[in-house]
This record gives sequence, structure tokens and C-alpha cells, in this order.
Amino acid sequence: MLLPHTILADSVILTMNIFGYHFVLTLSQLLYWLVAALVGLVAEFIVGWRVPFGIVGAVIAALIGIWLLTNLVQVTIPGDPIFYGVPLLKTLIGAVLFVALWHLLTYRSWGRGRRLAA
Repeated sequence: MLLPHTILADSVILTMNIFGYHFVLTLSQLLYWLVAALVGLVAEFIVGWRVPFGIVGAVIAALIGIWLLTNLVQVTIPGDPIFYGVPLLKTLIGAVLFVALWHLLTYRSWGRGRRLAA
């Protein structure tokens, strides 16, 4: 059964050729990136620590979180709302886990201030 959002998801927004490579941006890809941006910001808020590079870092953290819980570790959450093919709870949990892991691995290098010579 075709639903209206699946028909609209395949609509092409932008096409371009750069150095012989053909790029196509569809509505589903754009919505995937927007969901990743929102979930990345929410994950930073939940963890209480910011990822380097601002919004770009938050989007990258969310995309890695999506990949971790969707492809690498197959987790099934009953009742998980899906928005244009993106499972929202899985995405949020993966982004929170990745931001927390990033913080645990790098907090010592960011936490110490350096003493300036007088």
C-alpha cells in the first residue's frame, strides 16, 4: 500500500553535476538530515555537554548514533515512531550514547586549563 508520504519522499529537490559526479537530493534525505540535526541538539541537551564543531558536530553525532543503533546493533523498540523512515527513539538513544561516549573519551583533555607563565 502506497502512503502519501512515501510518494512524496521520492520527490527530487535538487540535482547537480560537480566534477563529473551527479548528486541528487530527495525530500527523504533532507528530512533525514533535519531529524539528525534536531536529535543531535536534544542529545547534547540531555548529556549536558556540547560536541565540538557546534551544530555540524551535533548532526554528525546523531548520524553516527542512527548508524550505530540501526545498522551495527540491531535494536527493536516496540512502538518506536518512524518519521520518513527514521526511527525517532532509536535515533535519540544512539545520539545520546554517542555524545556521552565522546564526552567520556575526551573530557580530560577539555577539562584542564593551562597555567600561563607570568
